[in-house]
Amino acid sequence: MAYDEDLANRLRELLAGEHGVEEKRMFGGLAFLINGNMAACASGKGGLMVRVPPDDTAELLTRDHTEPMVMAGREARGWIRVGDDGVRTKRQLQSWVTRGVDYAKSLPAK
Repeated sequence: MAYDEDLANRLRELLAGEHGVEEKRMFGGLAFLINGNMAACASGKGGLMVRVPPDDTAELLTRDHTEPMVMAGREARGWIRVGDDGVRTKRQLQSWVTRGVDYAKSLPAK
């Protein structure tokens, strides 16, 4: 499955004012990096992947439409998958994008 072009365009719109944004095809989707660190991704499996502080992962997974990010059969702390229903509105998407951007900015630039 290809990533959702509409979601990618919505991400572009929300990230338009950020400095250091780069788009990169990753994980079968289109990732948005801030200073070389991934913040969010229009996933090739549908929905949004977002990078969050690892210590916040368990709490965020209690929210509707979220599930753990699983890579190579292992849950990746610090990564959340948000289903399409969790990013339908601009407000929903903005909340996740802000969280991902804030965390990416807190990391050393690559």
